Amino acid sequence: MADNTTHDSTDAAETDGGVTTEAYLDKEINIFKPATPFMRDHLRVIWLSFAAWAIVVFGPTTALLIEAEFLDSSVMTGTTVLGGFPLHFFLAAIVTPLGALLLSVAYAMQRDRLDTKYGISHDDDDPDSSSTVAADGGEN
Repeated sequence: MADNTTHDSTDAAETDGGVTTEAYLDKEINIFKPATPFMRDHLRVIWLSFAAWAIVVFGPTTALLIEAEFLDSSVMTGTTVLGGFPLHFFLAAIVTPLGALLLSVAYAMQRDRLDTKYGISHDDDDPDSSSTVAADGGEN
């Protein structure tokens, strides 16, 4: 591998390369200290997605609880939307599942971006698929 003496961000990232040992299943995996650059970038995406999910899912309920216990307003329970439903019901029943769906789309897009960055392809590059082995051990 050649030394890279520039700090240009326009250079394409190299392929992850995987692990250097064949006995990687016997090694301990530390989720807080990933071994490869791809794993580090993927873990960052996972943690950011988890934080966003926690805010989307628990945000409306927490806001309702804070309003009920500490504030004198009734925005969450007094405001009505869509034909008379309280705001907290609308947020919990409509916005939370929709937010989780949008987070799933965002994760898939980020994962595709990581796959492109590290040269990971999920396409079948083998044009001769007639010689592949079936899952039961026989040939297709």
